[in-house]
Amino acid sequence: MSPLDRNPPVLRGQDGEGSVQVHQDAEAQITGAKVFSVYGKGGIGKSTTSSNLSAAFSNLGKRVLQIGCDPKHDSTFTLTGHLQPTVIDILKEVDFHPEELRPEDFVTEGYNGVKCVEAGGPPAGTGCGGYVVGQTVKLLKQHHLLEETDVVIFDVLGDVVCGGFAAPLQHADRALIVTANDFDSIYAMNRIIAAVQAKSKNYKVRLAGCVANRSRETNEVDRYCDTVGFNRIAHMPDVDAIRRSRLKKKTLFEMDDEEDIVRCRAEYIRLAQTLLDGTEGLAPAPMEDRDIFELLGFD
Repeated sequence: MSPLDRNPPVLRGQDGEGSVQVHQDAEAQITGAKVFSVYGKGGIGKSTTSSNLSAAFSNLGKRVLQIGCDPKHDSTFTLTGHLQPTVIDILKEVDFHPEELRPEDFVTEGYNGVKCVEAGGPPAGTGCGGYVVGQTVKLLKQHHLLEETDVVIFDVLGDVVCGGFAAPLQHADRALIVTANDFDSIYAMNRIIAAVQAKSKNYKVRLAGCVANRSRETNEVDRYCDTVGFNRIAHMPDVDAIRRSRLKKKTLFEMDDEEDIVRCRAEYIRLAQTLLDGTEGLAPAPMEDRDIFELLGFD
């Protein structure tokens, strides 16, 4: 038996239409902090968005914790300058005895005091990513780290229908979707909206809106949002400075004051303030797949 299966989570019935998911323990709920989960198509820039958003929150004076939820554990490297070990790898080293761990074993302090955690995940096909997210939150609570946090950001793996995708929605106040001004990204966003809507029937999570990332224009994103009743709440242009910041293992807030960088920083600060001020809990009506083709496709 895998160590991940020693205490398997219990399925307790339906959690949203057509799905059966793991219900979180009431004691594992995150209280006192604003919690955001960041979603989007694989490779769309969720980690870049999450890390720069964490940096923006910190520049607004907030105590921030970012949790990477992908086995690649590359969510926080621009905040810390390196790839840090995952919670699941560290637990393996102590034979899954969490009482032997100290906070510094799995939490790294990054840019401007942002606390960084990489949950990681089991090898492909061997366990549940949702269980790993749950264990990470439990560990953070056991060490009282969430009591010293104003904002928590979950950077969630790509558009995958599994527990690792869904588990952060059990904690989040608002879900943010990163997209681009193209068919594939908007198609994925539509499916993510449907998933969040299903979760919102049993949990407090609501949709905050979307970020048009690496996009010169936003016309297709805006057309989709107008159709389903969704909001675009930020626009990050397709500028080379963002790519270079990743190569330099830095957030935009640590880069030189080039015009494009200053403009992007201002947009991240504006987005962070928008989320802090509180967004309307949106309830868009996701489209059927064939209707997306009709809306965005070309003859």
